[in-house]
Amino acid sequence: MESPLKVSGIDHVVFHVKELSRAKKFYVDFLGMEVDHESSWQCFLKCGRQGVALFEVEDNEEVHGGSEVNHIALRLTSDDYQRVKATLENAGIEVHGRPGDPRCIYFHDPDGHQLQLLMPKE
Repeated sequence: MESPLKVSGIDHVVFHVKELSRAKKFYVDFLGMEVDHESSWQCFLKCGRQGVALFEVEDNEEVHGGSEVNHIALRLTSDDYQRVKATLENAGIEVHGRPGDPRCIYFHDPDGHQLQLLMPKE
């Protein structure tokens, strides 16, 4: 018997952040995501058919970037690895790749969440 549950995709991933405005600026202005809807403490972003939700923690709460979710992989339309890498580095972001894979770059957002950028397959 086939399960009645069939996942068709990822709707959104939630990241806890210390400063919602800083995180929103990074994801919208730098990575090019679009705001779907937001409130004073949360912002839902769209990137294609998937989404990222940013939830601001209380002042006394800590963010544990990298320990709640290992990373989120984002597919790019650009296949210019060197230009993408230079853009990140020029913004002061430390990057690293994966040995033997010239199509991916890893880096961290301002709250320590690891992101991966994937270049299109040639």
